[in-house]
Amino acid sequence: MEQQLTLDTLAPMARAEITAVDWSVLAPDEGKRLRALGIDEGARIAIAHRGIFVGRDPIALIVGRMTVAIRRVHARAMTVKLV
Repeated sequence: MEQQLTLDTLAPMARAEITAVDWSVLAPDEGKRLRALGIDEGARIAIAHRGIFVGRDPIALIVGRMTVAIRRVHARAMTVKLV
């Protein structure tokens, strides 16, 4: 059985695929920006590293050949499965 978890709990460098995004918790402009960067259902991702500040924000996310910084609240809205 595949393990389902949210992106904010993914271990560094573990490869995963985004299976669902709860767009309702994000502002419309934030959702549009994430989609433009390829962060949407079906995207294969990995966490490069986490921030050092309280709450461990931001999260550096590897999407294809890009590294993108996202907030923990955005990562929490994304369900992933390990691949």
